[in-house]
Amino acid sequence: MLTIQTAPALADQVYQVILDDICSGRLTPGTHLKQEQLAERLGVSRQPVQQAMALLKADGLVEEVGKRGLRVSELDIEVMHHHYEVRAQLDGLAARNTTLRIGQDAALRGAFETQVLSILAAGTRAVKHGDVPEMIRQDELLHRLFYEYSGNPLLVSTAEPHWRFLRRVMGDVMRKAEPPHDIWDQHVAIVTASLKGQPDEAEALMTDHARRAAILLAGNADAGATAT
Repeated sequence: MLTIQTAPALADQVYQVILDDICSGRLTPGTHLKQEQLAERLGVSRQPVQQAMALLKADGLVEEVGKRGLRVSELDIEVMHHHYEVRAQLDGLAARNTTLRIGQDAALRGAFETQVLSILAAGTRAVKHGDVPEMIRQDELLHRLFYEYSGNPLLVSTAEPHWRFLRRVMGDVMRKAEPPHDIWDQHVAIVTASLKGQPDEAEALMTDHARRAAILLAGNADAGATAT
């Protein structure tokens, strides 16, 4: 973990550092989290660590273990499927609406293209360097961009609870179930369909993209259980 420098939202920073460690696999399921040690390693007081733990617990990323404190939660495959099922529909709608909107407004299309190509480039660099937390950040930025350009202001807030849970899941997907370059190839295909003005194709690719991640990770978990 990196030492956090002085900044206003320390709890948010602590949350992000611990989330990155969970997503990257540095903190594995079942790992006990001692607030005193975390505070010392991050160079902060216990208060922002406690606040971050409350957020992580609310997102289902950590859980209480009686009097032993908190530990990183095991991944609940059934809950994961529920989140991805909802997100697939939201993302498909975002892809369709965005494609239709940018097809009707050249300036809007230009702004979207500039931003989405920048995200694709950053994501590709993260894949090249094997930086899982950065891949997840760029992945989320790409999907959020579709929400924002969809013209439906409710999509961002509606999708956010699912993203809070799935940020951890995405780390497992990238490390265990689906090669990161395959995921970014899918992103490229979605963006290409959208820029070409193909709403049906963009929606289908986006929906399949979300469902595929859940199916592959669940299959990987089942295989692991069988092996043990």
